[in-house]
Amino acid sequence: MLLGPRAVLVPVKAFSDAKRRLGAALSDRERETLVRTMAGRVLDAASPLPTVVVCDDTDVADWARRRGALVVWEPGRGLNGAVEDGVRRLAAMGVEQVVVAHGDLPLASKLATVATFDGVTLVPDRRGDGTNVIGLPARCGFRFSYGPGSFARHLAECARLGLPVRVVHEPSLAFDVDVPADLQWGDDLGTLGRSGAG
Repeated sequence: MLLGPRAVLVPVKAFSDAKRRLGAALSDRERETLVRTMAGRVLDAASPLPTVVVCDDTDVADWARRRGALVVWEPGRGLNGAVEDGVRRLAAMGVEQVVVAHGDLPLASKLATVATFDGVTLVPDRRGDGTNVIGLPARCGFRFSYGPGSFARHLAECARLGLPVRVVHEPSLAFDVDVPADLQWGDDLGTLGRSGAG
């Protein structure tokens, strides 16, 4: 698969294990359907850029290949390690600018616009705490630090590296799904897990 100078990297956890905190509102089947649907929307939002899924689950890998994505297999690395290794792998393949987008963005759109800045683009979540999307030069040596408070840590990492930073507050990318209350937001979000889509 020819990737070109820009690509979108999507870390995807095993569908059966992802978003366990939604178990109070969704059955296991509904939760898994929701996770697949959200990840599919993120892959769709990457167009026209090539998409790469980093994972350590065979079901996710098969799903990603069926969707036309390249799979980067990174077992046992955790989210930060998997993303860093994935970015390094893409750099070795000639990719110059990588957009890292989480797979739990049900309203995702136009991810390619994040790759239009030479420095680092940070898209925080709607609370200004987490980091839903990052666009960055593939060879800049960025250390990812996801988890609570990641947006502030990623800003500090840009300063450490001396990289120009652009913060984008984009509603379609700022909304992620972590807890049952998130399922009540929007006109169509609450039905995603029960729709059978994906």
